[in-house]
Amino acid sequence: MPKTKTNDPGAHHASSGALIRRFLPYLANYKMVLCLDLFCAALTTLCDIVLPKIMSIITNSAMGVGITLTAGIVLKLAALYFVLRIIDGAASYYMSSIGHIMGVHIETDMRRDAFDHLLQLDHTYYNNTKVGTIMGRITNDLFDVTEFAHHCPEEFFIAGIKIVASFVILCRASIPLTLAVFACVPLMGVVSVYLNGRLRARFRQQRVQIGELNSTIEDSLLGQGVVKAFAAEDEEREKFARGNRAFEQIKTLGYYAMGAFNTSTRLFDGLMYLVVILAGGLSLVYGKITAGDLVAYMLYVTTLIATIRRIVEFAEQFQRGMTGIERFAEIMDTPVTIGDVPDAVPLQPGPGDIRFENVSFEYPDDHNKVLHNVSLDIRPGERLALVGPSGGGKTTLCNLIPRFYEVTSGRILIDGQDIRHVTLKSLRQDIGIVQQDVYLFSGTVAQNIAYGKPGATAEEIAEAVAFDGRLPARGRQERLAVNGQHAVAHAKLVVIAECVVIPDMHPVVHEVFYIGVAGQEPKQFVDHALQKYFFGRQQGKALR
Repeated sequence: MPKTKTNDPGAHHASSGALIRRFLPYLANYKMVLCLDLFCAALTTLCDIVLPKIMSIITNSAMGVGITLTAGIVLKLAALYFVLRIIDGAASYYMSSIGHIMGVHIETDMRRDAFDHLLQLDHTYYNNTKVGTIMGRITNDLFDVTEFAHHCPEEFFIAGIKIVASFVILCRASIPLTLAVFACVPLMGVVSVYLNGRLRARFRQQRVQIGELNSTIEDSLLGQGVVKAFAAEDEEREKFARGNRAFEQIKTLGYYAMGAFNTSTRLFDGLMYLVVILAGGLSLVYGKITAGDLVAYMLYVTTLIATIRRIVEFAEQFQRGMTGIERFAEIMDTPVTIGDVPDAVPLQPGPGDIRFENVSFEYPDDHNKVLHNVSLDIRPGERLALVGPSGGGKTTLCNLIPRFYEVTSGRILIDGQDIRHVTLKSLRQDIGIVQQDVYLFSGTVAQNIAYGKPGATAEEIAEAVAFDGRLPARGRQERLAVNGQHAVAHAKLVVIAECVVIPDMHPVVHEVFYIGVAGQEPKQFVDHALQKYFFGRQQGKALR
């Protein structure tokens, strides 16, 4: 099968130890729950540890070795095992319920931190990262962390107890036989680590490719109007089919790696049983161990193999969890390039003078130089129109004022205050932006208008939409179909109203004049809104 190449931004991924260290602070927040969970996990090992000893006692007694077998001894041993089973049931209930809930809490905390960090990242990150990929990282990837957070400590803790307990108990019966059985474990560990590495690489490729596939689906569905307009359904089907086939190939290779891992484990299982049959049988022939000891050996080896098999079965879940943590860490490690400097202060009110002093700018990803030593002085109440060809820097200049991007050199001042030395929150709260491509959130017209001013009264919202007599007629509580025809037709009018509802807002208007759907939104409405509510204010100022 041909190899499938996947664009993986994190190809040089961190080691498992480094990822676990990144995860531990989240686990530490629930250390009391974790301790109780591990205590219950220890209780669930009692039956598996005690049962072989019980069978050894019964077998030796029946063979005339040790104590004499009586009905009373059998009843006592049965009662002991019954009590252990009751304890095992209670402990298992706690692990299955509270333990999983702990994992859900950890997943929620990680998703909260990832979303908070995403809100702080600048436009460059979103220009270079597909939304479908981001959505996959904060949803599907973190789903697997829930199981990882719960099962990983439990499974390794239980395995450790069973292996140590089995080793100690078996050594008391026969050290040579015990060493012969456990000699297989290191070799098994080396092979498992190697095959686990291959398995993890395949799972990572799956996550990257499903993110690409999600992005393709998102583009096709969000742009379904364009697709239908150009009758491009066949092209979209082919594009989806390519991504779907690539994901199929990667997942197939992953199952090949999983098959090799599981097969190697079964071979080592058989090897351990073979050692017990040969070494144990010969030891029994030469009187080195009793029949009861051989029965105990077989049961302990069975327990040991069952434990190893459980770890193997958990390997897929473990690798998915590690991949989820790794992709979460990639988000958290993305640097926040635009933020408040240590001595940042709130933007102080002023008449509204905006000044560009020798401003130059190049995009940080491709170093495309857009602005070169631009100097502007926009006085309060003045309107400035920037006219030029596409790619001339009009949008870039507007985006520099609210610090969507950071200037490469020079500085921008509002009322004499360098925008890099004022807090981002105060700067952006003081600027109203009507962008070229506006976005409306799902909800009502009123909710969108009040987005920049939570708690705005009905009177304030009514005043904000007064320039468009049709919005009240349709009802400000009408829900908008985002990306639908209704929302597109009124998008910029609603965004203007969002800015109007906030007093003393500095408007930055980017190509607001447009012809709406079927010519139903003439620019006069927008022009009237700008003239009445922005440029008519005493301290109004705008870039258009």
